[in-house]
Amino acid sequence: MLFISLSKIQKKIVESIRARRLQMELTQEGLSERAGVPLSTLRKFEQKGVISLDSFLKILSVVGGLEEIVDALKPKEQYFKSIDEVLKSEEKTTRKRGNRK
Repeated sequence: MLFISLSKIQKKIVESIRARRLQMELTQEGLSERAGVPLSTLRKFEQKGVISLDSFLKILSVVGGLEEIVDALKPKEQYFKSIDEVLKSEEKTTRKRGNRK
């Protein structure tokens, strides 16, 4: 369940990236050059939080945090309390595709 609004999460992400940039003593121009992202895109991101996933990942590769994002998105392991739960989980097949609609 999500207890914080998406806009607040967006602001926190922008603030974290900006703080990392400043900690590295990089200007917006310097980060945009090192990340291969247009300066206008970086400025728009720092002002409005809007950016493509590709550009966001390029920025993270420079300021750090890319590995943490990848780790955070890994599927969680199941923990079983009984053998019955193990057997039930084996009966269920993991879908590799979504349903057609």
